[in-house]
Amino acid sequence: MTAQHYLAPPWLPGGHAQTIWPLLIKGPLPRYRRERWDTPDGDFIDLDWIDGSPRAPCVVLFHGLEGSSRSHYARRLMHAIESRGWHGVVVHFRGCSGEPNRLPRAYHSGDSQEIDWVLRRLQAHGYPALFVAGVSLGGNALLKWLAEQGSHASGVIAAAAAVSAPLDLAAANTALSSGFNLIYAQHFLRTLIPAAMNKERRFPGRIDVRRARAARTLRDFDDAVTAPLHGFLGADDYYAKCSAGPLLGALRAPTLLLHAANDPFLPQEALPRADQLPDAVTLEVLPKGGHVGFVHGALPGRIDWLPQRLLAHFDTHPAARGSVR
Repeated sequence: MTAQHYLAPPWLPGGHAQTIWPLLIKGPLPRYRRERWDTPDGDFIDLDWIDGSPRAPCVVLFHGLEGSSRSHYARRLMHAIESRGWHGVVVHFRGCSGEPNRLPRAYHSGDSQEIDWVLRRLQAHGYPALFVAGVSLGGNALLKWLAEQGSHASGVIAAAAAVSAPLDLAAANTALSSGFNLIYAQHFLRTLIPAAMNKERRFPGRIDVRRARAARTLRDFDDAVTAPLHGFLGADDYYAKCSAGPLLGALRAPTLLLHAANDPFLPQEALPRADQLPDAVTLEVLPKGGHVGFVHGALPGRIDWLPQRLLAHFDTHPAARGSVR
């Protein structure tokens, strides 16, 4: 199977199965080296590293909602990077590395200022090329940063990729608010609500505890917690200001947008058309694959197609050619 060609296995039909099954076949953790960075505002983030050969490129990964370096896509991508001898790093959003962050704020889908600070600090390491991928929430935040930077993004990174990004946050949250899709919201809320309660104990008066505990959808939670903690008027304001979809026309760095048409997190009609995108953007909408799933092969299946597709995209940049494999 080439990196560009994907076929969902017939034994795993439907977007839900293709989304959930990868959680069961994560595989072993890479041999990470953890590093902590203090942020300019007095907080911290943790980064999990794969150390490569001198002068090898570096691939940066921004994870999804409540994700981490332990997520299935992070494990597989970092294993693939390690096999090349490249550098790789999973950047944890605040509070996602296993330890609560220091400030009342946490992270959100439009946290492009955080991404800017992280990427510019990584740029200072002097890698021959800095490639960056964002998955789901991290993909939306990355695309927002790319749009805000325009042509200046290419002075920081060589190429980018966004996987299963919720380009229309309002549409994504509507999709996750009914039917079987509520199982995903409930999965996230099982960690989001306790984290919010912990923040309220540490920073009294910052969170409406009653509304947070009563949240049954992600929109409920965003309206009660995410939006007010990060300076938005409510969920609608947050979604309008942070959705990357309306900003894609400003992208100038080489960027891969990868989605599955049966992704339960975002309806297909919320995706852009290729003719609406600038030349720098490659849009690939696969018929199947689920949300950050892309399982292939015979039972029990493999989830190594996605990292190979991302690396194939990065390989098109001149700085990747001739590098350590």
